[in-house]
Order: sequence, then C-alpha cells, then structure tokens
Amino acid sequence: MTLSDLSDRPFDLLVALEQRARAAIASRADQEEQGEEWIGVGFRLGKEGFVSARSDIREVLAVPDSITRVPGAKPWLRGIANVRGQLITVIDLKAFLGGGASHTDRHSRVLVLASRDVPTGMLVDEVVGFRRFNSGNYSDAAPQTVIRCDNYLDGGYQRDDEAWPCFSLPKLLQDEQFLRAGEEVEA
Repeated sequence: MTLSDLSDRPFDLLVALEQRARAAIASRADQEEQGEEWIGVGFRLGKEGFVSARSDIREVLAVPDSITRVPGAKPWLRGIANVRGQLITVIDLKAFLGGGASHTDRHSRVLVLASRDVPTGMLVDEVVGFRRFNSGNYSDAAPQTVIRCDNYLDGGYQRDDEAWPCFSLPKLLQDEQFLRAGEEVEA
C-alpha cells in the first residue's frame, strides 16, 4: 500500500509515516555500525559525475549574470565576478581539463572553493547535490574518466553500479598551470 492510498485516512497515513521513519532510522544505525560516512558534493562535467569533499566547497551559486573577461587570460578562465562584494575568479573546469568549453544553461552552477588564498569559482555543468558514502566503499584507485583529470583525483567511491571519482580541489589549487590562468596566452 502506498502513502497516496492512505490520503483519505489521516490516522493510518500517520502510522505508515512513523513506520517508515523508524525503518529509515534503523537502516541509518546499521550503516553507522559498518563504518564512518563521508559526505561530498556531487557535480557533473559533461556526462561524467564527480564528487569533492564538502569541506572544500564554500557555496554553490547560479552562474553570475556578469562575468568580466580578463584580457590575455587562458581561454578556460571565464573571468572575474563580484559575489556579494567579493571578487572571485570563475574558471570553466571542463575546459581547463581539456573537455571543451561548458555551455551554460539552467543547470550550470559555480562551486565556490573554500580557499581564502585563491578566491575561485569553478563552472560545472550541474551540481547533483550531496552524496553520502560509507567509508568502506572507498578505493584508492580512481575510476577511469573520459575527461583527463587523473592528476586531480584522490580515489573514488562505488555505490551500486555508480562510480564516483573524488576530485581533489586542494590538488587543483596547487597546480602551477591553474595558478597561472591570467598570464598571456602564447601565440
């Protein structure tokens, strides 16, 4: 019996909701006994899904209406945006990784990195929300990706038939090529 079948019987609906809540709590307790939970932010570049540590991302924004281009910068540097009075550099992560420029649409988002030293927002094709994994599902071997990003991966998580490569934002912020985005493009 589904919850919609109980819509005309409020008391039975409340009982069914309570039973489901208790089952969910019991399931969560079983998962906690199996190991720690890791929470990341899932995002898409093209058709590929990635996850980054929640602590490495300060916020998720819609693509700013006004992004000012930086003359002579690398093509993957979209520009500078003013976000609530703070200037952030907006980069097209897919273009940086050699996957072609992202086309912004209603699903596109900017992940603002939690770095005081390098105020950066990464343009991604879509943010799919928080992803929770049991630490037992982690593997040091990162899943294969179409986009060339092996230097920025820190293993991955497997859940059911889905593989989620862990994209390391700290590794990205230490990359010399990434840090030199504003330098003149050589002709």
